[in-house]
Amino acid sequence: MTALDPVLTCTWATPQSWTLSAYEAGGGYSALKKAAKMAPADITQAVKESGLRGRGGAGFPTGMKWNFLAAPDGGPRYLVVNADESEPGTCKDVPLIMASPHLLIEGAIITALAIQCDHAFIYVRGEVVHVYRRLLAAVAEARKAGYLGRNILGTGFDLEITVHAGAGAYICGEESALLDSLEGRRGQPRLKPPFPAVKRLYARPTTVNNVETIASVPGIIDRGAAWFAGMGTEKSKGHVIYSLSGHVERPGQYEGPMGMTLRELLALAGGVRKGHHLKFWTPGGSSTPILTDKHLDVPLDYEGVEGAGSMLGTRALQIFDETTCVVRAVARWTEFYKHESCGKCTPCREGTFWLSQIYERLERGEGTEADIEQLLDTSRSILGRSFCALGDSATMTISSSIAAFREEYLAHVSGHGCPTDPRATALFAVPAKKKGAGA
Repeated sequence: MTALDPVLTCTWATPQSWTLSAYEAGGGYSALKKAAKMAPADITQAVKESGLRGRGGAGFPTGMKWNFLAAPDGGPRYLVVNADESEPGTCKDVPLIMASPHLLIEGAIITALAIQCDHAFIYVRGEVVHVYRRLLAAVAEARKAGYLGRNILGTGFDLEITVHAGAGAYICGEESALLDSLEGRRGQPRLKPPFPAVKRLYARPTTVNNVETIASVPGIIDRGAAWFAGMGTEKSKGHVIYSLSGHVERPGQYEGPMGMTLRELLALAGGVRKGHHLKFWTPGGSSTPILTDKHLDVPLDYEGVEGAGSMLGTRALQIFDETTCVVRAVARWTEFYKHESCGKCTPCREGTFWLSQIYERLERGEGTEADIEQLLDTSRSILGRSFCALGDSATMTISSSIAAFREEYLAHVSGHGCPTDPRATALFAVPAKKKGAGA
């Protein structure tokens, strides 16, 4: 597979690609017809042999996760698809659903066959109403065509899919908070055990997977585990969507094998905006430690990025050129985490508040060198001590940015404020004022 061979994105340019007719014309639901003739254990085994790992950020082997489900006892089991995409910089699941909702639905049906559940839920972020409506329409089409409902394809297998719109809380992207929200409770993380595979949604065995993970399943069943495993690197198999945003000539979604480098992706995207050069970037959204121009050739797989001191996460590559103030960028991310903290645990609730206060002082020109040390100290107090990963996420760009750009933090102290002109940093050109509009 070359960098431009489309798999998940192969139908995105097709007219009305979101419709059932367009999807079937491109071979859609052929994988389901194959899976319907397979034993559930054989479907799971194929996914295990493919090397598919969770595409939501954790990278846990998908087939192994399915195997963790408690043994069938005659009661219900549930599949939950996490479509609550809200990580700053992450924008792969929403366009995938908008362009090809039936790919996700087909993957969910095959997954339900594998884990033997008769009810699946797709939890969508509440603000993306257009995505919610498109999924509802696609589910209705699939049901009318006989891919959902009772006795699917004459197999005797029944499945219903419920599309649920969340209330717009970033914390609900966390697995346990999402499940609480799905049950009608306030979305807050829970300590484990019990683990979802044993007892979770409605006190029953549950598996939770990311949109891109589930959307990768039809290809594995249709083309074979060896085909999927033949892409990527030794431990990070398959194809993925890389999201490029920020100071890049052609931002967007770029599909390719695991292990591509930022240098290769920037070549596809036209490079950093003309006249500028790369300063820093995130490999997996705002929850991952930042990297610099020294890391252009790091393989974008789980092991490669970890070796560089960061995390692959959701492959949300935010690109920032030399005009960007790293302090201001991290301050905005920190404000986001402060706002989105559910408040359940003290380290995250109080820590993100004080981190944000320190950044405000630095930006106002009232900061001191002690404030820089306090940022690190507070980050250490949060790291590993919160109920979920939100607290940890808030600290990642702080500690990594100070390590890489301490002199820029010191410049905020010695220069009594940010030395960077924010107008030069804008992702889009600042429009010139019309004559007579004032100075």
